[in-house]
Amino acid sequence: MKHEMLAELYDVARLMRTRFDRWARTYGMTRAQGVILARLARQPGMTQNEMAGLCEVEPITVGRLVDRLEARGLLERRLDPADRRIRRLHLLPASEPILADIQRYKDELFRDITVGLDEPTVELVTNALLRMKTQLTTDTHAKMAAAGE
Repeated sequence: MKHEMLAELYDVARLMRTRFDRWARTYGMTRAQGVILARLARQPGMTQNEMAGLCEVEPITVGRLVDRLEARGLLERRLDPADRRIRRLHLLPASEPILADIQRYKDELFRDITVGLDEPTVELVTNALLRMKTQLTTDTHAKMAAAGE
């Protein structure tokens, strides 16, 4: 049963990514570009390197994605006032309608995937996933520290 849960978690995540890919294409964007916009809405002023770490891609990849978003007038790179070698990413007003649509999409997705689940079940699953996430991040840090990294 435990291996089935891991497979199901993977499948649900994959299906959600695939569905968002289709949705993003209707805006002429990729899922990765949508993720960058959504992350910047939560954490404005990130660097490309910080974004690359969160998105688990190389900084050059984020640079290309940011180039496209910048060309569309959705974000801009600004010099860091404390270190002029660093450029920070900031959303522009043109991104607001897309971010609102992303939020509507997320709300719709949540409703779709929780149809038939009562509130206690949704809360239980959410708490279980948060605990798993904590275990994975704590475990990773512990292993890295033990390895001397």
